[in-house]
Amino acid sequence: MSHELHPSIVALVSLAASIASNHPAQGLCQLDRLKQYGVTREHIDSVIEIARHIRDEAAQQLDARLDAMRDDRDTSSAHPFDVVGVPGGGGSCCTPTPSGQSCC
Repeated sequence: MSHELHPSIVALVSLAASIASNHPAQGLCQLDRLKQYGVTREHIDSVIEIARHIRDEAAQQLDARLDAMRDDRDTSSAHPFDVVGVPGGGGSCCTPTPSGQSCC
């Protein structure tokens, strides 16, 4: 039994990861592959929207934590990643994208 993912799934994951991680290439090389595999424009657009939302949400949470740390702590003795966590401690893992797409 093969456990390999279909190349279109690998390309979608790679596209999403590249966008969400702010990779300089932003997954642009994956777009041609996805079109060749017959992935619809709507599916590609949904993946792009979700990845951008996750990237933007992560940046907002990091910014909020850094702002809180700057206001509440002596920043000279704390490393910024020491205070990064999930706001609200155990709530929803993410919020929906503006169009209502779930990213969880």
